[in-house]
Amino acid sequence: MPTNPDEPYYCSQQINIPPELMDILKQFTKAAIRTQPKDVLAWSAAYFRAMSKGEMPPVTERLEMPVATQKTDSGLTPGLLKTLDKQLGQKKEIKLSDIEQKWKDLSLPKAQFDDLVRVGNFSGKVDWIKFFSLAASALGDNITEAMKVICEILTQDPDGGPARIPLTLFTQIYTYLAKIDGEISQQQTNDVLNHLQYDADAQDGYVMPRNFLANDCPQLS
Repeated sequence: MPTNPDEPYYCSQQINIPPELMDILKQFTKAAIRTQPKDVLAWSAAYFRAMSKGEMPPVTERLEMPVATQKTDSGLTPGLLKTLDKQLGQKKEIKLSDIEQKWKDLSLPKAQFDDLVRVGNFSGKVDWIKFFSLAASALGDNITEAMKVICEILTQDPDGGPARIPLTLFTQIYTYLAKIDGEISQQQTNDVLNHLQYDADAQDGYVMPRNFLANDCPQLS
């Protein structure tokens, strides 16, 4: 019985539970477990906001286990970066404010976002592949590790596959990161790309991590 005599009394037969509610909550719970958001309430609001708009929610494909060689101080992981790419990568240019909102939805550190904006000198509309590439550089100790992560995220190959991407895309990203690095000479960049061209010619225009990790390939950095 209600404690307040003026409060209406409801019996179980009067409460209408939407039939789809259980499935919505089940999928939400699975998404939260996979993504492990630091701010569950803020992430939940972003999740249901995206779902209501028919957009991809801020959810990783699987639960990520810590990797000893992976930088973890930034909070960014390959899975979270892949989620950002799925949310934003359909367009060549994205408003910086839109990237910031998606970054925030994933509970990623604002300081890390600000550092990327400063290093990349981003403002207004941003070339997504440049922001994505610079963010990937936070996941490794050098450009070689960054390019490996980039290949694994952008490839159309299944997980555990060769992680191929077109040489044209590799060239665009590697050239940009080498320029940002500032210590990789144009000659070194050219030597790497000329070497990989031979691999790409034999692989339908694609390159993969094993190509630039090979002993006979010039060092990327």
